[in-house]
Amino acid sequence: MMEAGAVIGPNGHVIHWHTPNDRHGGALPDSRQLWDVLWESRNELEGFAHSHPGDGVPGPSYTDVTTFAAVEAALGRRLTWWITSSNCTSVVQWCGPDKLSYSGVQVIPEPEWVEKLRELSEIRSPQQ
Repeated sequence: MMEAGAVIGPNGHVIHWHTPNDRHGGALPDSRQLWDVLWESRNELEGFAHSHPGDGVPGPSYTDVTTFAAVEAALGRRLTWWITSSNCTSVVQWCGPDKLSYSGVQVIPEPEWVEKLRELSEIRSPQQ
C-alpha cells in the first residue's frame, strides 16, 4: 500500500492527484508542486484527501492534524480533509477551540473519486 492524495476543488472535482515518488505506506510527503497547486487554487479549494493503510473508519494522525493546521494557517481559511482506508472514508474538519482540534465522521456515500484514490494507493513505485 502506498499513500496517495488528491486536491479537491469546486463541486468535489479532483484538481490534482498527489503521488510523489518518495511516498510509502506510512507517509505521504509534501512537495513544492503540491503546495503550488494548493496556493494557486486557494480561492476555489474545498480540501485535500489522502489514504491510510488498513480498513475501518480512518481518523487523523498527529502528523495529519499538524499538517491540516499549518496548511489552513498559510491559506488563511479552513478546509475539508478526507481520509480513506480500504473500505471507509472519513471527512475531517476543525472543530476548535484549540488549533489542533479536528474531528471526523464517516462519509456515506463516498465521493466518486475515492475509488481512484484507492487504486493509486495500491500502485508500487518501480524501485520496489
